[in-house]
Amino acid sequence: MKTIKPAPVRRSIEVKASIERAFDVFTAGFGSWWPHSHTISKGKLKTAVIEPRVGGRWYGEDEDGTKTDWGHVLAFDRPSYLVLAWQISSDWRFDPEVLSEVELRFTPLSSNLTRVQLEHRHLERLGPNFEEMRAAFESSNGWSAIMGLFAAAAETAEPSARKIGGA
Repeated sequence: MKTIKPAPVRRSIEVKASIERAFDVFTAGFGSWWPHSHTISKGKLKTAVIEPRVGGRWYGEDEDGTKTDWGHVLAFDRPSYLVLAWQISSDWRFDPEVLSEVELRFTPLSSNLTRVQLEHRHLERLGPNFEEMRAAFESSNGWSAIMGLFAAAAETAEPSARKIGGA
């Protein structure tokens, strides 16, 4: 029996921000722009977090303080590269046995313009309904909308805002 290997979902956007600011807004500022509608928790999302280190968690925190894991950080190379383990199964629940990858590459085009490329790959690992999840990622409310929200936040952030660890 042959396993179906779907093509990754890819998105690219140019952000009017320096590479450092774009990376910092995406990571340290994640909770400031991530849409509250995009959560797998049962409660109302208050914020979303990416812990800035390899092995760090990425998760949602509800208004009642409940934290729901989404995955963990596989690679963290500020300001150019980030890989997140997406550990949300095809039934839209956290599953530590599931691991697709969301890779982000930040490339400076000038001092105040950065290309951000996203690739969500290994979708076949999401479970039996991975095709439905891929369709959601490809939809107008999927990665394109999320990247647009990120770009808007990066373009309006204070230049020194969202530094990681004071760096």
